Amino acid sequence: MPAVDFPPIFLLPTLLQPAELHRLQDSIPSLTYDIREADLILGKISRTERAQFELRRLRLETEPVHDGGGSGHAEDAAREPAAASVVSHQDSAPSPKRRRLSTSGAAQSPADAVHVGSPGMGSSADTVKVLKLSWLTDCLERGILLPVEGYLLYHGRKIPCSSTRKPRKKQAPASTVTGILGRAAVGQQASGGKPASSCSSRHASSGASLGHSQAHPRPALVRESTSEHGVPLPRVPDYLHTTYSCQRPTPANPPNAAFIDELKNIRTLRLLGGDKIGVRAYQTSIATLSAYPHTLQGPQELARLPGCGAKIAELYQQWQETGQTEETAEAGSESKMAVLQLFYDIWGVGDTTAREFYRKGWRDLDDVVEHGWASLSRVQQMGVKFYDEFQLKMARREVEAIAGVILSHARQADAGFELAIVGGYRRGKKESGDVDVVLSHRDESKTLNLIDKVVLGLEKGGFVTHTLSLWTRNSERGQLPLPWRGEGSGRGTGFDTLDKAMVVWQGDGDGAAHRRVDIIVSPWKTVGCALLGWSGGTTFQRDLRRYCKREKGLKFDSSGIRRRADGAWVDLEGGGGGGAGRGRAPDMETAEKRVFDGLGLPWRRPEERCTG
Repeated sequence: MPAVDFPPIFLLPTLLQPAELHRLQDSIPSLTYDIREADLILGKISRTERAQFELRRLRLETEPVHDGGGSGHAEDAAREPAAASVVSHQDSAPSPKRRRLSTSGAAQSPADAVHVGSPGMGSSADTVKVLKLSWLTDCLERGILLPVEGYLLYHGRKIPCSSTRKPRKKQAPASTVTGILGRAAVGQQASGGKPASSCSSRHASSGASLGHSQAHPRPALVRESTSEHGVPLPRVPDYLHTTYSCQRPTPANPPNAAFIDELKNIRTLRLLGGDKIGVRAYQTSIATLSAYPHTLQGPQELARLPGCGAKIAELYQQWQETGQTEETAEAGSESKMAVLQLFYDIWGVGDTTAREFYRKGWRDLDDVVEHGWASLSRVQQMGVKFYDEFQLKMARREVEAIAGVILSHARQADAGFELAIVGGYRRGKKESGDVDVVLSHRDESKTLNLIDKVVLGLEKGGFVTHTLSLWTRNSERGQLPLPWRGEGSGRGTGFDTLDKAMVVWQGDGDGAAHRRVDIIVSPWKTVGCALLGWSGGTTFQRDLRRYCKREKGLKFDSSGIRRRADGAWVDLEGGGGGGAGRGRAPDMETAEKRVFDGLGLPWRRPEERCTG
């Protein structure tokens, strides 16, 4: 069935579970994460009033269209055209998200296309339609672009933001201030704790929490300097055109690392603001730029990269001119952002919990201790207790020393145990925030119930001061690979079920800093999956799972690979008598390479999996 040629679509996350949201996102080839770029907005809603509320919440100001081109009510949907004809702005490069459409979804000829004029002229680019989500599912089911009649909830004309930004002074590069929290603290002192003003006063009270993705207008046309003309741009590598970052090399020290760090700062702002869609979009852009092997010459070069486009190019231009983007500059003066960052840095506290702490009126760690200590999990209590120590980074030699102690205790049970340090260390990071290790043995009987013995020995030796979590599910079922039972089949089926322990570590006497350590135990038959699952960057791991699901019909996690059709374990390593008769892998890395080969992926060294 041919793909449906959709116009630019923004998907409302309202009332959608994460799994359903990601599935729908993957089904929309013209998905945009900037609501101002969308011609259609789809949501799991059914009332005009709710549609208008969602637009206000996302800071897209509109007015109902009553000029015969549509209505703000669903019952007037019959007066709507079947589908809007869309082309790009005449003064900007065409975006792959923008399509020329007819009612049937077929591409129009230039003569048939409706040209988009400048803002305020009442053209189709200045209006937006909010449709029921069922329009998308019906289009996908029938394989054609359906008329909007019967699905339309609201038709509005976009209102440009009327306020203008004050000229920004040249600021020091972002690298001179330590992270968003540091900039926010400095900005809070400079502004007396008052938040920065937004586009208008009504935006500040609209109820959107830190909605930076919607607070900014559509990115302006990227300006070109005369020096950019006539300069040949390097060829975009073929591997960048894949949608899966696990198929391409991504080095630890890319040539555009400074700007990538700024994008990571914006991603953190979106995360703390609860903008999960924005986080996902920036993860994709960061992964693409991290894999780009050339130093950027200008925003036009960036705009052509898959997963980046005009929005990221505009951010790059801001960063070039002032040393940081408008978004991080504004966040630096928000006291709320400083507090959210403080809470988010507590071990065991995610972005949702950080916002909940803030809603309770807490503003520092003393508030957490005084008003909420009893409600914290044990992990969170340790995160507060050792907050300052957990912020300290470890040099590689300290990570190696901790791993050496763990291996020596495992070898007290049997001399044949092997250990691999995974996480950021294996990807080549010079400093680490915690330590992750994988223990295994070629004799499967030796890994059974090992985690209890190792942790107990480390506690007696004075290395482990607190054992926060201890999982033994793999040993409890005899280390048999757990069949996958499908989506929504119960908690724990989507994450690996290996034996593991989360502990607080302190070595070299009472004066040493406390460290966070994860100890994972894998039987040899799945050690390649364990190594792979604990070694990639966040986007690499996300795309690896997407690739397995969409291209191979498989379910991947660190405890093995299963077929989605029947849930059965798939042996790619040879550790369970399978693996095309190759027998047991001679070492951990060979087992990992067999997983890559079995999935049809090119082998990537851990240092090439640094997607961020």
